[in-house]
Amino acid sequence: MELRQLEYFVAVAEERNFTRAAERVHISQSGVSAQIRQLERELGAELFDRSARSVTLTVAGKAALGHARAALAAAGALGQAVGEVTGLIRGRLTVGMVVGCTVTPLFDALAAFHGAHPGVEIALLEDNSDRLVDGVRSGALDLALAGLAAVPDDLETLTLVSERLVAAVPPDHPLASRGVVTLRDLGSHPIVCMPAGTGLRAVFDRACAARDLQPVIALQAGAAGAVADLAARGLGVAVLSESMAAAHRDRLIALTIADAESPALLALVWRGGHGPAVREFVRQARRAFAVVPARKSQETP
Repeated sequence: MELRQLEYFVAVAEERNFTRAAERVHISQSGVSAQIRQLERELGAELFDRSARSVTLTVAGKAALGHARAALAAAGALGQAVGEVTGLIRGRLTVGMVVGCTVTPLFDALAAFHGAHPGVEIALLEDNSDRLVDGVRSGALDLALAGLAAVPDDLETLTLVSERLVAAVPPDHPLASRGVVTLRDLGSHPIVCMPAGTGLRAVFDRACAARDLQPVIALQAGAAGAVADLAARGLGVAVLSESMAAAHRDRLIALTIADAESPALLALVWRGGHGPAVREFVRQARRAFAVVPARKSQETP
């Protein structure tokens, strides 16, 4: 039994798909499948049910998953312990980021980290914010740039952007001259917004629920630019953060939503008890984001 077999097993279990797992560990799908089969032969039991479109764990697989994660964590801790003594950071850093990320300071932090620690393999994965936070909690990700409606109590957090929501409409829209609107005002119009699972959508849904409102979400898009494009074409009122709307001020008018006061957050999140690689990346991120004011970010909270 080899550590790489356990790594492949955990990857397939978390991705629930051999192709995505292979992409994650950077080898061919046939290579992952062969190593998993070898592991199953050594253990004397099948770890996955492959009969359905989505790969699922068998009873034996569920029993093995926690131990496999623990073994990989122990091996990683061994390298980190040596690194703490020698000052050499090595291993693998898995970073998650929101889909369609355009926050260049994050890429600057990655580049600075890679330049300082070329022995660390960096993996970068995209997903929506809810799944990114879950990935950090489960250990599938070391840290993630995610949109949040609130700071999670069980994770370390570095808030990079904190902005209120605004409604954005084209100049000829009936609300364009209002300046300030309420959530009830928006309820009379179709809404264009981020999909469920994003921090911005969570903030909007919470604000509406607190006032017992159920606005019609006519269209959803995962990128701020797409939401703005749809609103600019008269297909609905865009719900965006302040900086997102500001990037499209040439064609959209941003309106303050008076009763949506809770901000949408864009933050780095990671678990406590992290190793030196995470600490070093967070240090690089603090430097990178200090260069560009947070309100200039164009990313999806």
